[in-house]
Amino acid sequence: MDDQKELRCSFCGAGSNEVEKLIKGMNAYICNVCISDGFDLIQEHKSLKKASSKKSSKNEYPTPKEIVTHLDQFVIGQDTAKKTLSVGVYNHYKRVGRSTKTELAKSNILIVGPTGSGKTHIVENIAKYLKVPFATVDATSLTEAGYVGDDVDSVLVRLLQAADGDVKKAERGIVYIDEIDKIASRESRGRDIGGEGVQQSLLKMLEGSTVSINPSGKKNGHSPLEQMETKNILFICGGAFSGMTDKSNNAKRIVSLSSTDQKQAEAEERVRHKDIIKYGMIPEFVGRFPVLAELKALRIEDMVKILTEPKNSLVKQYQELLSLDGVKLEFTQEFLEAVAKKANDEGTGARGLRAILEPILTDIMFDAPEASETAKEVTVTIEYLEKK
Repeated sequence: MDDQKELRCSFCGAGSNEVEKLIKGMNAYICNVCISDGFDLIQEHKSLKKASSKKSSKNEYPTPKEIVTHLDQFVIGQDTAKKTLSVGVYNHYKRVGRSTKTELAKSNILIVGPTGSGKTHIVENIAKYLKVPFATVDATSLTEAGYVGDDVDSVLVRLLQAADGDVKKAERGIVYIDEIDKIASRESRGRDIGGEGVQQSLLKMLEGSTVSINPSGKKNGHSPLEQMETKNILFICGGAFSGMTDKSNNAKRIVSLSSTDQKQAEAEERVRHKDIIKYGMIPEFVGRFPVLAELKALRIEDMVKILTEPKNSLVKQYQELLSLDGVKLEFTQEFLEAVAKKANDEGTGARGLRAILEPILTDIMFDAPEASETAKEVTVTIEYLEKK
């Protein structure tokens, strides 16, 4: 009996007189407490594994509501566009890697919105949230194969590079083609290699096909070609389509509407696929983009919110930069409104805000590292803006 009291649990170290039961194994002992704890851990692991398996079988990508909730942290306003985009993205990835009774078509997305309204910003945040490879290209640099400029296949080369050369990973990525309105068909006596020609070259890639690409990106390189399947790549195109959404250009569509019927008026002013075709995009190209999202021009109050509210807002960024030098930076509301108005007047949208702020804050950031104790708190006012 005295020897039994010396026995201890090999897991928790408790003596035999401290627990209800001590069970002997080959070369070890385990007490009833450790057995109970171990059983609970195994049950918890099984539950987590089952929940994970259930979620994986349902869908490994976020739902539309989850996507919008994420975007709300970084994108001000544009609620309708965010909703449309989230559903389009969700429906695309819901079909990836699944076999269904009915073949599900691709849901490529076309975004229409004025300069600086946040087209690229939204797409970048979606790709980052989904943790998929992301590549962006300017449509104005693209030409038909065989001509000076980038072949349309170059967009896939960039996507492969973003996926660190992993073809399978790249085949589930997102490609964003900006300034797509710049390749609208235009009257020309010669071959339209940068307009309709590019649209035609993109058709098979957008719909889903196997494309041979040179990973080096060189047109005449001797590297072995890679085969990339595009049916699961989400293509998103964006453009300003200047003039198309101007009320003056849409007078025929809204002249007969009652001024009190606001909902109908808004519906009539909404951009449709037929408007994109009329602008100069060929029907076959437009048909590859069933999802059409429209971003509205930002108002001054929207830009003030963009300056202050998002997680990575410019105000928070500058405050963080100055805090590293021990300086507390503040901005008056009047100053922020003046900056937003200036960006609005210049027609640069949200992307012009930093270009306005940077030269204004240069002197403050220059002096910050050697600032005296009396200058550890700085408030930027509208008077300072006017002075600059």
